[in-house]
Amino acid sequence: MIGDYLGYATTFVGAGLISGAVVHHPLDPERYTVIALAGAGVFLFATALSEFVLKRQRPRAAMVIAIVPASLALSFGIGMLSGGLQHFEDFPERAAMLIPFGLALSFVAYVLRYDAARWRSIIGPTGLVVLVTAAVAFVGLRGIAADMAAESGGGGHSHGGETTGDSESGRTEDTHTADSHPEDAGTKAPDASPSAEGSGSGAGEGEAGHAEDGHAH
Repeated sequence: MIGDYLGYATTFVGAGLISGAVVHHPLDPERYTVIALAGAGVFLFATALSEFVLKRQRPRAAMVIAIVPASLALSFGIGMLSGGLQHFEDFPERAAMLIPFGLALSFVAYVLRYDAARWRSIIGPTGLVVLVTAAVAFVGLRGIAADMAAESGGGGHSHGGETTGDSESGRTEDTHTADSHPEDAGTKAPDASPSAEGSGSGAGEGEAGHAEDGHAH
């Protein structure tokens, strides 16, 4: 029981790590490359546990060689599909490529992994249906991503208008400030005149006093 649980849990944990790493890879390539490799390792561990350890009948060497790469491709295909669906709104252009490619890759890997004898179905009617579905999804999702990018650009334009309005209001305030300087100057000029007149009158009075003293002498 514990072995079956570990195989089941590690399968989905590995696929989850891969899906997150594939979608978020552009944000931090080094970090998410390590996470993707760790997820691939966990998924391969789950495959080995389920197919080689817990099974009573051991597979042949040729089957082992076929199972391991097919399992790895399946994990990345499912990771692309699930990660793109979960984070389409966050990374629309990237998810628009991951979803259809993950669909096609997971289908091919699933056939090779679980029913390799029916590999002809990959290029048969079933494979054609999957291919057409992936192509339609690619075109449609690319269009949706382009519309989302256009809407995002429109929002940026509106912010630019708000900035222009702020700058215009700033210019208006500066204009009012500039207009207020002459008024201040006009207000200060009369203040300076009385003082000048006062000083002039004071000087006149002083001179008059000296004159009067002169006359007294």
